[in-house]
Parts: sequence; C-alpha cells; structure tokens
Amino acid sequence: MAAADPPSPLSAPVTSARETARVLALHLLCLVLPLTTLGFLSTAPHRWWASLLWFVPLVASVVFDNHSPRELHQPAPALPGWPFDALLYLLVGLQIVNLCLAVEMVAANGFFRTDTLVAWLLVGVNSGYSGIVVAHELIHRRERHMQLLGRLMMASVLYEHFYTEHLRGHHARVGTESDPATARFGETFPQFFRRTVPGQFRSAFRLEKKRLGDEDMALFDRRLLRSRVVHGLVFEWGVALAIAAFFGLGAFVLYVMQANVAVRLLEAVNYFEHWGLVRTGKRVSPVDSWDTDSGFTLYTLVGLSRHADHHAFAMRPFQELRRWDESPKLPTGYFGMVEMVLFHNRRFRELVTEELRKRKLGPFAPEASTATAA
Repeated sequence: MAAADPPSPLSAPVTSARETARVLALHLLCLVLPLTTLGFLSTAPHRWWASLLWFVPLVASVVFDNHSPRELHQPAPALPGWPFDALLYLLVGLQIVNLCLAVEMVAANGFFRTDTLVAWLLVGVNSGYSGIVVAHELIHRRERHMQLLGRLMMASVLYEHFYTEHLRGHHARVGTESDPATARFGETFPQFFRRTVPGQFRSAFRLEKKRLGDEDMALFDRRLLRSRVVHGLVFEWGVALAIAAFFGLGAFVLYVMQANVAVRLLEAVNYFEHWGLVRTGKRVSPVDSWDTDSGFTLYTLVGLSRHADHHAFAMRPFQELRRWDESPKLPTGYFGMVEMVLFHNRRFRELVTEELRKRKLGPFAPEASTATAA
C-alpha cells in the first residue's frame, strides 16, 4: 500500500524535540566514513600493516548493510529542517578537509607508499558515498547557496556536469530510452558504464546549448563561454592543475584517482536504481525506481535509498522521504548492492530480474508484453 500524502503544514502535528533528536542521531551514521577518512589522513604516515587496517570500516559497512534491519517507518511529520541542513554543511566541510589532507599527505610523504593506496580507495569511497551523495541532496534544494555547494562537491570528483544532466536530463527522462543514466534490462555494468559516462556528458552539453538558444551551435561558439558545463570543466580541472603545480605530480594523480573511484561508485548506484525499468506514464511514478528497506543505507546515505519518493518529489529533503510499497525492492542495501554489481554482476541481474517478474515491471509489464506481441 502506498504511503499517504503528508498532512498540510497547518494540520501537521509538531514533532517533539525528542523525536527530532532520535532521527538526527540515526542520520549521524553518515559521519562514519568521513570521520574514518579524516582519522586515517590526519595520523599519516603509517606503517604498511597499520595502513591496511583502515580498510576495516569499509568492509564492516558492507557486512552491516547486508544484515541491516528493515526500516519500514514513514518519516515523522513536521521535522525541523535546520538540524539536518547543518549535518549537510558538516559533511561538505569534511569532504573539503579530507581532500586537502590527502593532497598534503602525498606531497609530504611521497607517492609510492601503502598510505597512498589506502588513501586512493578510502578517499575515493568517501567521495562517492559522502561527497556525491551530499552533492545530490544539495543540488535539489531551492536555495542557490546550497546548489553551489552541491556543484562544488561534484567538481571535487571532476564530474560537475552531473548538476546539469541530473536535474534537467535524468529527472525528466528517467525510465526512457533517451535517458543515458537508466540501465536497460539485461545490461551489464561494464556495458552501462561505457555508455552512460560519455552519454551523460553529451546530454549536459546539449542541454546547456539549448538553454543558450541554439542546440546546434558550434563547439567554439562564443556563447558557450556562458555554459555552466564549460564553467564546471574550467573550475574542476583548474583546481586539479593547481594541485599539480603546488603539491606535485603525485598529489595530482591521487586527486584524479580518488575522483575515478567516486564516479564509478556513482554510476554503480545509477545502474541499479533504475535497471530494467521502463516508464509507461508521462509522469514519474513510484514503480520507476528501485528502493531498498535497509535502515543502514537509509541513515548512512542521507535518505538516498528512498529513491522512488525522491523521483516523485524531487525537492523533498532527505529526512522527509517516504517509503512506497509499490516500488521494486533491491535484495540488499546500497553498500551490498555496489559490491554485488561490481563483483557478482550476473547474480545481481538474476535477482533483480526475478523481482521484476514478480512485480510485473519492465519487460514483464502487461504493456511490454502487448508491445512485443504487436
């Protein structure tokens, strides 16, 4: 049964301070990875064996997520927004500090160390699971300063064009053939990654050219100087080259490597959030996105797992996202799903195909069967 529409602000009961504190405390799980990364970078250099021990929280996150209790409760009504916004600002600060410390660590201690390997994965995973997830939340807010912070977070992983493509491309075209961020039925992750990364960039570029008045304008048209995608490219690669100039080649390589890890995590999430689903209506519905009931994912990734409600109500803040019974359900939380997508992709496709068949969605929907017969 679908969640009921929330009561109007005038009739909604005021949530108690105690309940607000309880929900906020659960969402503090989102600090685990950023603070782990901060702890590693601020105590470097390490002996090789001590450095490898910092991988334990990453492994533990997957294990906890795979065994997480289900969170079926709907959000408390009329939650005050400022404590949850403050949490987002804190996460932005931690992302910037961690990147600065990583660059400084390599510049001070050298590139060819176990610490660099650990930093590559630890910072990259944190940039994906914290930096990009927070950016995704911020770019959907109405406040301009929040959108700018979200773009800054995306620039920190050399993917600022996501701001344009996600808001004006993906949300409008999700579940259709024209959306490069929707994975098709049967598509493997390597196939999807090779298609989606250039596809999303081209889409963002076209959307900006259309906004500027001419979708077919030439590459060196002066009007492109006002393109947000061009602004993002100049800023993000300007920062990367400044790192190379002031901190050395090793720091630059680490910065680019962490961005690569973060983008792969982002696209792994994009891959399973809409895999095999085909939108049948003009308006996005709860059955056009995959959800998970993992409580660990819900609170660690600031509500990202309630993706069906996010697509139906894109401006709704993370603490107010609702659960929908109608949406197809992933077999595990996001941490476990990323591990399955990257390393057991056939198993992933088998499980989600069975879920689509059970719910009569995607290629098993009655509309799809009629179209195939015709």
